[in-house]
Amino acid sequence: MSQTAGRRAGRVMLVLAWGAGLFLAIRFFAAWEEGRINPNREPVSLVQGEQVEVQLAGNAQGHFVASGRINGESVTFLLDTGATDVAIPAELAERLGLQRGAPVMLHTANGQTTGYRTVLSSLDLGDIRLHDVRALVAPGFRSEQVLLGMSALKQLEFTQRAGTLVLRQHVTDRP
Repeated sequence: MSQTAGRRAGRVMLVLAWGAGLFLAIRFFAAWEEGRINPNREPVSLVQGEQVEVQLAGNAQGHFVASGRINGESVTFLLDTGATDVAIPAELAERLGLQRGAPVMLHTANGQTTGYRTVLSSLDLGDIRLHDVRALVAPGFRSEQVLLGMSALKQLEFTQRAGTLVLRQHVTDRP
């Protein structure tokens, strides 16, 4: 009887080991995939004299995606120099507690829709901090990413070279 109990315990341990291995493999590949989509989950800042510099690596598709904050809440940005304003999906804007202001007609790749003006008290990317940034709440925008458009980017100096985007904010520009 003790031999049967030992075999049963061995099988249970083997199943648990396989389960733990599978769990760890899933976690590893999920983190790896997230790193391919957003290689800038913790943007590194460099303060030099009168400027703050943040370097962003392009992802596997060549886009610049980075983690940041809006009004102190974590978000993921997709930098888009073709977007006039910062565009925030409606569901995310609601979670962030953003007020919908005046309606505005938006012309997107998916056609026309109505968005709403709003203002972001603060927008952070690494140590770069912008205040009172014009933005749009974009209903029908099916993403968790915030399009970081020119209403924010025009306040920065930026250059792109060899798959890296460098953003600079002059310290004298910071309130």
